[in-house]
Amino acid sequence: MDAQGRGHAGNVDPADQWVFNPSTGSYELRLNPDADDSSGRPGSRRTSAPRQRSASPDESTEAPADSGSGKRPEGPGGDRPRSRTGEGGDGTGSRSARRAEARLPAQRRARASERTGSGEVPGKGGGRGRRKAKRQLSRKQKVLRIGGGTVGLLMVAGCVGGVVWYQRLNGNINKVDVGRNNPAVKDGPVNILVIGTDAREGKGNTGYGDAGSVGHADTTFLFHVSEDRSNATALSIPRDMITDIPDCETKEENGSTKVIRGEQNVRFNTSLGQEERDPTCTWNTVEELVGVKIDHFMMADFNAVKELSTAVGGVEVCTKKAINDPKSHLKLKAGKHTVMGEQALAFVRTRHAVGFGSDLDRIKLQQQFLSSMIRKMKSGDTLSSPSKLLKLSDAATKALTVDYGIGSVKKLMDLANDLKRVDIKNITFATVPVVDNPNNKATVLLNQSKADPLFRMIQEDKSLTGKNKKKKSDKPKVDKAPASEVDVSVLNGGGPSGAAAGTVKWLVDKGAGKAVSGGNAPQQLSRTRLEFTPSQEGAAARLADMLKLPASALKKTEGTGPSMKLTLGKDFTAPGESVGAPDKAPSGVDKVNANDKNVCAK
Repeated sequence: MDAQGRGHAGNVDPADQWVFNPSTGSYELRLNPDADDSSGRPGSRRTSAPRQRSASPDESTEAPADSGSGKRPEGPGGDRPRSRTGEGGDGTGSRSARRAEARLPAQRRARASERTGSGEVPGKGGGRGRRKAKRQLSRKQKVLRIGGGTVGLLMVAGCVGGVVWYQRLNGNINKVDVGRNNPAVKDGPVNILVIGTDAREGKGNTGYGDAGSVGHADTTFLFHVSEDRSNATALSIPRDMITDIPDCETKEENGSTKVIRGEQNVRFNTSLGQEERDPTCTWNTVEELVGVKIDHFMMADFNAVKELSTAVGGVEVCTKKAINDPKSHLKLKAGKHTVMGEQALAFVRTRHAVGFGSDLDRIKLQQQFLSSMIRKMKSGDTLSSPSKLLKLSDAATKALTVDYGIGSVKKLMDLANDLKRVDIKNITFATVPVVDNPNNKATVLLNQSKADPLFRMIQEDKSLTGKNKKKKSDKPKVDKAPASEVDVSVLNGGGPSGAAAGTVKWLVDKGAGKAVSGGNAPQQLSRTRLEFTPSQEGAAARLADMLKLPASALKKTEGTGPSMKLTLGKDFTAPGESVGAPDKAPSGVDKVNANDKNVCAK
């Protein structure tokens, strides 16, 4: 009966929730009245695959009305669930139930007929005993679409069929309290952290080496969706990249909090699992690395790849040469193949038989696989098949571990419907630029010179396709004053050492009327900022032109004193070099378009 529990949801036929009512002589739908009304304990947490199987209170769904008595089955909020054997306590219901049990095969055949469209529920025998089926659910109730808007292993796509399926899918979803409860949908850009963990525990995750792994951040994407939903970037973060992991506050099972100390110069993948870190720690690490605020996270394990690839009917991949990798157990001839299940997992895990055998080569395979999966999920073949959509939605929700902000089917649907507006041709996969680590060949280092402009493109919501819509300029719409009228105080709020003094000298050499160094700013800024009064607009326009400052760097204030105030942020490199994001991705950044069907592994 518990079709919402983790241990049963995958094996229960919704028909098995029909039970015999001796008062009416027919079978009636009995839903678990508490299935969608209990919230997961906020403090519950597990590092590899947290199992909090509950929906948000606002997602509860009432059970259908009783067709025999005209009353609603009693449930939560003062209602009382009825017995499976009957409504009375005099034993009559039990005898009726035992007699009905002998006819169970016939009843199930009749229920199967009903599900295929007969519209009748069997009675005690013959046409006279048949009863009309209860009012059919509306089309809207039967099909609740979870559009194919997000990315990767966790692409939320499919439909939800009726009350039973709605409650079942809600019960599938795992949740982790990361200390944020952001709304599912918002205005402005959206950043979703997508994590593929290498946990070796749980269904379908054993037998892949590293037995007992706590579940590290094996595959990680930052999925950035533009403010106007015209484009998206999926930024892969190499698992073996050396980085800093900040302190993170995690929730204990008893509801208390625990601060896990950060570490410097360690592998990125240890931001999850190591030292009992949960997705909160990976969330914090990516925010500090890329310089953006994350809205939500989604996490999946090995089994998710197998289940989702099978649910969509297979994913097409391509290799330019034959692959025989004994470690991942992948064997493919050169050419195109449709993979699913174990073979799909082997494809995204293999690395020794492609490229240079590194994790960076495996990332390329994963990007090819995920691009193809997105195309398959958004194809008419999938979206027009109710059976595929039901299977896909069941597999997707079972695969998901998410934050509380999207911890229910309704919230996931809201998010997916918002993000599915992105055209697949405008989704770009890219990889954080890295260089070899001379001190450890098994790891890589961030390529700062290429990574910084790439991160700025995401920070300033620019597409990697190079087709960015021009935004209305916020620069002062005044004539530029002569350089001799520029009067500015320069402070260093995150730029290179000596940047303030160096910029002052550069400005004076360029003809600025007055420029003085104010030393270090009281606080660090991620972006350079120029503050000026309305009477200084002309001079501000000239200074912005000289230093190639973007419109976002200019801030009109009521008063800064006789001089404008220029605070150099972390984005500042040198005077005269643009601090804004480039219009195109830096050269040498690995990227691929999600709509490119001709990508083949080398």
